[in-house]
Amino acid sequence: MWSEPPVYLASASPRRRELLAQIGVPCSQAATHINEQVKAGESAADYVQRIAAEKAAAGLQAAPAGAVVLAADTAVVVDEQILGKPVDAADAARMLALLSARSHRVMTAVSLACGAERAHCLVSTGVSFRAITAAEIAAYWRTGEPQDKAGGYAIQGLGAIFVAGIEGSYSAVVGLPLRETADLLARFGVSCWQSV
Repeated sequence: MWSEPPVYLASASPRRRELLAQIGVPCSQAATHINEQVKAGESAADYVQRIAAEKAAAGLQAAPAGAVVLAADTAVVVDEQILGKPVDAADAARMLALLSARSHRVMTAVSLACGAERAHCLVSTGVSFRAITAAEIAAYWRTGEPQDKAGGYAIQGLGAIFVAGIEGSYSAVVGLPLRETADLLARFGVSCWQSV
């Protein structure tokens, strides 16, 4: 009897694992360790695509033979500036003040690898924030939520109250564009709704 290839998530992100579970795709999971610094002159789109591809390549080295390795990277971009994870409260405050009362882009790249085969996609979503006060920013930091989030906020968490609007893929802002990921997985013989 034919069985689907196993999916190996090259990420420690609980959010990405939850998103795969949401569409019924079981996976094994392990973090990859690569240099995630932005190269001089590198655009945000090129950056997230390069990091996702490098994570997939690193995951392929650790995954069992025949596994489909899935990796992704997300960046919050405003004024062509990539906002990574805040290093401290002051950095988070700077980021959130920069995002306050304006729109920004969230770019998520997905990369799949199995043997010599590769597939990639890039999804860009527009997010608009309402005005955020300094007191709200300080209170939000104290919740602990912004500390490991690109741009210093989580749209699926407490940070949702800052979001005035979204244009594009909500799941891409969380960390994995589900429709596009399902399309890529199908190319590798992996179907959704397996665990339903």
